[in-house]
Amino acid sequence: MSIATAWTEDRVQTLTRLWRDGQSASQIARALAGGVTRNAVIGKVHRLGLSGRAKPSTPPSRSPRAAQSRRRVLRAASGTRRVTLLPPAAPSAEAGAATIRTVRRGQCRWPLGDPLADGFSLCGALALRGTYCAGHAALAYRAP
Repeated sequence: MSIATAWTEDRVQTLTRLWRDGQSASQIARALAGGVTRNAVIGKVHRLGLSGRAKPSTPPSRSPRAAQSRRRVLRAASGTRRVTLLPPAAPSAEAGAATIRTVRRGQCRWPLGDPLADGFSLCGALALRGTYCAGHAALAYRAP
């Protein structure tokens, strides 16, 4: 079906009825079929000047696991649980023992000082989380 013949009077009436019933553009495109896309529906709705809907469309229900996750987030946001952030652990005494050339796998790569200045070094302590030691990992990685 070509673009010029895609919008027959019957299709426009169906589109208008479904839009006013609160259907989403994707749902209307599926109902019209025949090569009509969601974007084509949105464009036609805009050109027809359709604005009001009877009710907002609701997305299809997700899995129970997703709903449980949303409830968990809402519960946390409502203040029923408190999150306590621990202060970062201090870097070890070995801090500053590595340079760009001497740092090895398993050593903390937290930069210490100005990279352009003499004496610039990397932490060099034992990396426990990612590429950082425990103290620098606490600074680098924040809880959501």
